[in-house]
Amino acid sequence: MNIRKIAPSSRREFLQKTTKTVGLFALGGVAGKVLSNAIGEEMVWQIDPAKCIQCGNCATACVLTPSASRCTHDFSMCGYCRLCSGFFPPNAPKMDEGAENQLCPLGAIQRVYVEEPYYEYTIDRDLCIGCARCVKGCTAFGNGSLYMQIQRDLCVNCNECAIAIVCEGKAFERVPASKQYLPKGKT
Repeated sequence: MNIRKIAPSSRREFLQKTTKTVGLFALGGVAGKVLSNAIGEEMVWQIDPAKCIQCGNCATACVLTPSASRCTHDFSMCGYCRLCSGFFPPNAPKMDEGAENQLCPLGAIQRVYVEEPYYEYTIDRDLCIGCARCVKGCTAFGNGSLYMQIQRDLCVNCNECAIAIVCEGKAFERVPASKQYLPKGKT
């Protein structure tokens, strides 16, 4: 029986080649994962309500006019208050639905009497321009049931979102298209 001994230099070469091969497989696996994510599910822009500081840039920086950002109302969080800080500005002259008494410059929030002392507030998304004034009021003095979101049916999903570039709170992020929305308190 003829057993060949491997010379020390051959062992070294064998280990070097094995290490290179394993390294290439690992690198290929990482590259494959990145590529599958890039090719796989579509990513879309969205606003993280926890990071949004209601700077108002959503209304002016979007490539669309009006902006694809809109106020969203989470009814499960709403207190149905008579004095809604997202509807009325501080020191409103009267507590009625008159335009001069509303925080929204376009009257995009409708206030409907439910029963004493409750009112329901809904957002007319066709009127909303994404200025976030109502969101700022609701966040500062209310329960935060109003927050900003990108409306998926309006957004053109720019490669580099114009609003994200100027967002003071760095609240814009890419999320999987299957997720699309980031409900407040659940991000």
